[in-house]
Amino acid sequence: MEPVRISKYFTDCGIMSRRAADAAVSAGEVKVNGVTAELGQKVTPGVDKITWKGKPVVMPKDNRKVYVMLNKPRGYVTTLKDEKGRPTVMELVKDVGSRLYPIGRLDMDSDGLLILTNDGDLANQLAHPRHDVSKVYYAYVDGNVTTEQMTGLCRPIEIDGRMTSPAAVRKAGYTEYHTVLEVTIHDGRNRQVRRLCEREGLVVRKLTRVAEGPLKLGNLDEGKWRHLNAKELRQLKGL
Repeated sequence: MEPVRISKYFTDCGIMSRRAADAAVSAGEVKVNGVTAELGQKVTPGVDKITWKGKPVVMPKDNRKVYVMLNKPRGYVTTLKDEKGRPTVMELVKDVGSRLYPIGRLDMDSDGLLILTNDGDLANQLAHPRHDVSKVYYAYVDGNVTTEQMTGLCRPIEIDGRMTSPAAVRKAGYTEYHTVLEVTIHDGRNRQVRRLCEREGLVVRKLTRVAEGPLKLGNLDEGKWRHLNAKELRQLKGL
């Protein structure tokens, strides 16, 4: 086999995203043939011996590409393992039959659409900011949102030292006590929608991701998953 960057090798093995693999290499957790790996290093699958935290990282015999949509419930963290022992989304897709990892994140208190795959190239494409993949959320907030607050929600916000792109926000509905806001963002930064609402003094009672790029959550039951169909996959790869 041809040599590949070590970060791509990790994604091809279905272990983690390229970004996470680079972080593991930078932390000194990865070794190649017993020597601590370097960023950007190339390895030859089937020839070089790669370990992560002392455990072998081996290409699975069945290297089929698998693409899954999960309706993540609240109470689950979007990681492969959790040091605090909290339930992870991987428990919900353990019957898929392939080793997957999530693309992007949904915080523990949020629910809705989450994509999981073992296709590192697609994961990198969707996660990279330059591809400008939109994400749509329904935010259930207390009370009636004012015009001034609606305007404020659309303004960029600084997260981790960088400004986000403007959000698009509209009122999608009402209940007796809540306003349902449809919030579309392109960055997907850490707790971005919640931070926008907090800045405007809005209390979020429920936050659900209902769409990502061309994919829509639809009527998929909470806690359930399904394979992406051929049309959805073509649309994703065409982004």
